[in-house]
Order: sequence, then C-alpha cells, then structure tokens
Amino acid sequence: MSAPSPYVTFPGTTRVALSAYQRIFGGELSLHTRGDLQRTDEPLDAIGHGQLTGPITIFGSDAADGEDPVHTTGLMLALLGAGDPDTSRRWFDALADGGTVVDDLQRRPWGDWDGQVIDRFGLHWLIGFQPDA
Repeated sequence: MSAPSPYVTFPGTTRVALSAYQRIFGGELSLHTRGDLQRTDEPLDAIGHGQLTGPITIFGSDAADGEDPVHTTGLMLALLGAGDPDTSRRWFDALADGGTVVDDLQRRPWGDWDGQVIDRFGLHWLIGFQPDA
C-alpha cells in the first residue's frame, strides 16, 4: 500500500461509494458496520470502517452524529500515470457518471493527457496519462 491514502467520512453513503469505487477500480472491499465493531452509536448498520485495497486504496466511514461529512476545496486525488490510456479514460468516464466534469480529459500542450472530475460522492479527481509511444 502506498501512503498517504484518503480516509473519507461520507454522509451515510460509504457502502454505496466504496462499492462504486470497487466497480470502477477493482480491488478487495471490506465493510464493517458500527454493530460489527461493537459500537453503540446508531444506526448500527452504518459503516463504521470500510477499506478498498487494490490499484486504488481508499478508506471510509459514515459520519457519526456531530461529525462533518467530506467537503473539500483545493484538494484533488491525483491518478497521474496510475493507469494506461484506456484504463484512465474508463476511470474518468465512470467517475463522471452522476458527477461533474471540471476539465475534460484532453491532450495538453506538453503532450500528456489529463482532466478533472468531481464524482457523485463529492471527491475531486485528477486523472492523467502519457500517450502510448
């Protein structure tokens, strides 16, 4: 595992979000409810800890009472060179589904490709790759 890896406090959508990221990126998903973790704060079926490990590692949990869910400005999760061109395009399109394209995935003047998208869960991604030679 490379570090750092984001740990996201979702607004009750951890199961859906991490499952979506598993469909997009692949990897092993582990979800534990608050009840599984012997917590007593309700609802016990909320995710107390989740982890996706694979090409992308991301952790998450559902916000507890008094915790703010994720809201970021000035931060992107960069996947620069993390995938080949086809994989990077597929990731971009999948993250854009239900989200907002900030900057289209496009060739830049220096020859590389990149683009930005905010997915439907509120995470801002920067995806880029070098074209095949």
